[in-house]
Amino acid sequence: MSSLRFCFTSLTICSPRNLLAIPPQRINTFCCCAKPSRQNDFISEANTLQSSPPSASPKHSPLFGMDDTLVSYLCGKKKATDLAHMVWKHVVQKGDTVLDATCGNGFDTLAMLNLVADDSRKGYVYALDIQKDALDNTSILLEESLNPDEVRTENKYKVFSALRQLVKLVNICHSKMEEVVPRNALVRLVGFNLGYLPGGKKEIITRPETTFLALEAAERILMPGGLISIVVYVGHPGGREELEAVETFAARMPVENWICCKLRMVNRPCAPVPIFLFRR
Repeated sequence: MSSLRFCFTSLTICSPRNLLAIPPQRINTFCCCAKPSRQNDFISEANTLQSSPPSASPKHSPLFGMDDTLVSYLCGKKKATDLAHMVWKHVVQKGDTVLDATCGNGFDTLAMLNLVADDSRKGYVYALDIQKDALDNTSILLEESLNPDEVRTENKYKVFSALRQLVKLVNICHSKMEEVVPRNALVRLVGFNLGYLPGGKKEIITRPETTFLALEAAERILMPGGLISIVVYVGHPGGREELEAVETFAARMPVENWICCKLRMVNRPCAPVPIFLFRR
């Protein structure tokens, strides 16, 4: 059983076996109302949920067209990061400016680069991390994933030279992202993976205090139609406190301008929690 929360009002999806039998095209047409309703073993309950019509373009509806990935996540076949990357695809456009607030081992940075890069070499990815090891890991991943004939070394980091202008690795706390992003930049996506560096020192973690400041900064730099994407890892000491900080931040967002969504596995309390804050 999974709990899906929009603006932190609950939509509970029951009977996973019946979920598998539902045609994908119906997943993005849930109707949630003030009173619980039952239809084909689906029970939904929410105070308010505004949904776009099926004809809405992806840039106006971050969940449009991602039926298969959402169902796979609910059935345990996809990870929280897979779900996040799929949402990004329906928000980010070629040539956009995006920011990876916690680049870690670089998988989010690489995914963002693939989304914004186009033939004219427009778009930009800012990749931040407080740990030098994370920046090194990200640089190595870019080197291994992109054309090796076009890799060079600059400022101790190897970069894909043909796309040099599209990626910037910065050794800085995510709470200071505004010191990195130009003041007039229109940022479409800010992504967070909160916890510790996989394969790194587990005592070095993101913390509620700086994460809250980082979310406030992300709110300031995000353009209309943009997305703050957060995957919170809660299985380590301090993880649940950080989740509470993210929830506190999201709960105060005005419903006129923001759509806030949290997905959580009810019977897996230590599972990562994906949270999406979409700015209208």
